[in-house]
Amino acid sequence: MKKIISAILLLCVLGACGDKEKADLLVYNATIYTVDTSFRTAEAMVIKDGKIEATGTRKELEEKYNAKETLDAEGKFIYPGFIDAHAHFQGYGLNLQTADLTGTTSWNEILERLKTFAATHTDGWLIGRGWDQNDWDNKSFPYKEALDTLFPDRPVLLTRVDGHAAIANQKALDLAGIKPGDVLTGGEIEEQEGSLTGILIDNAIDLVSAKIPGATNEQLKKALQAAEQNCFAVGLTTIDDCGLGFASVDLIKAMHAAGELKMRLYVMLSDEKTNYEYAAKNGMIKTDRLNVRSFKVYGDGALGSRGACLLQPYSDKPGHYGFLLSQPAHFDSVAAWIHEKGWQMCTHAIGDSGNRTILNIYAKYLAGKNELRWRIEHAQVVNENDFALFGQYNIIPSVQPTHATSDMYWAGDRLGAERVKGAYAYKQLLDQNGWMPLGTDFPVEDISPFKTFYAAVVRKDVKGWPAEGFQTVNALSREETLRGMTIWAARSNFEEKEKGSLEKGKFADFILLDTDLMKATPEQLLQVKVLKTFVNGEKVYDQKTSGR
Repeated sequence: MKKIISAILLLCVLGACGDKEKADLLVYNATIYTVDTSFRTAEAMVIKDGKIEATGTRKELEEKYNAKETLDAEGKFIYPGFIDAHAHFQGYGLNLQTADLTGTTSWNEILERLKTFAATHTDGWLIGRGWDQNDWDNKSFPYKEALDTLFPDRPVLLTRVDGHAAIANQKALDLAGIKPGDVLTGGEIEEQEGSLTGILIDNAIDLVSAKIPGATNEQLKKALQAAEQNCFAVGLTTIDDCGLGFASVDLIKAMHAAGELKMRLYVMLSDEKTNYEYAAKNGMIKTDRLNVRSFKVYGDGALGSRGACLLQPYSDKPGHYGFLLSQPAHFDSVAAWIHEKGWQMCTHAIGDSGNRTILNIYAKYLAGKNELRWRIEHAQVVNENDFALFGQYNIIPSVQPTHATSDMYWAGDRLGAERVKGAYAYKQLLDQNGWMPLGTDFPVEDISPFKTFYAAVVRKDVKGWPAEGFQTVNALSREETLRGMTIWAARSNFEEKEKGSLEKGKFADFILLDTDLMKATPEQLLQVKVLKTFVNGEKVYDQKTSGR
């Protein structure tokens, strides 16, 4: 009997009597950046029911918890799952099914890619995206003649990388009923000597794209799942999809419920009448994986296509100011509705005039300090007299650091030496409220968060140019950048209490990296590998089994 009692006591000492708390997973032998208020690191963490239960040392956690599974991080580095505060998740997925024109260095290269794509995609419209004439030796917009010759009976629409310009062939223009001399608000149909060139700017693109048959639900499902797979592989666990229709929201909600989609999404409804009607009827939507409480409004065009609305003419196009995509009265009426309903307003604004217009409309409704977190998406060119409006009214600039390093080659040509100082001014914008969300704007830019990190901190291109960095006075620190990709991005979505840092009670969304972002050289930042990605404590990506 004494031997039995001794054995029982020994088992109790070893924790077999149930005095330890049960958990699902113990992760240890890691450097864990919790990204809490003190930016504390830990070596281990415990996960239970999809949430962080505790962080600390392996020893103290093993003494307190009995985990079903363990994960030896082998000395690697763990971060909260990255949150992309501005992207186009569904659009990226759909783009994976069209002709990829990114990285092309000439119009002729685009034509060759399109011929190759058309050979295996023989029916319907020819759709492509990703070209940027600023990357070509001849930086002028192309003409449609070659498209008319190659595809006389098949409509073609090729969208510029930023989505604010496109080129269409004559077949597509005919289907849209576009003729020389047509004009519209917030867009431009380019002509040369009374003939259509095929170039469409901003709202003019919609005239053609409206004729393209919409994707079926099955096609959308495949697009969303393909996008999810690629995003998990680069460490993204939440994405702000900026500008969707209500039908896409319903599809995403159904896919989440059926377990067909695991990515957490913060969806902004597009500025369209049917979406306001949907919002009024259904109210805000909030589940563990879907949050719908904001509207994406479109202020002006893009700088690269000279559609961004400027206070003074473009330095490289005298007399041209760009344009707003709607009249100011429209933005005001939208702001009134959104404010009354308690939703969040997120407005695309690129040029200094576009930003000033939206900032002043916001100020009218926000009326001083507030917690409504209305956002300016991009805040790309801001007049020196307008920066203070962000802080005065707690307006949140939502910026994408890779825009700076993509545009730096020609931004000075568009804006001039003095005005460009107020462009991509991320540090100056950050100082207004003390926090700022970061994103990529993919598929306009690459989906990689590490390119975001590199661009924000180093302010150079992947070849290390310029040697001194681009306007480095507005570079961000590594801690600021990581916060912008995690906890500050969560805050911009009203989700900082449930994600964005690895703290007790928050979702177990985390990534395992092979490199320490806080200490890596600039060159190493571009070579970082995601080893594993977890959402809700579930492994959704593993480099060893993915083939990447």
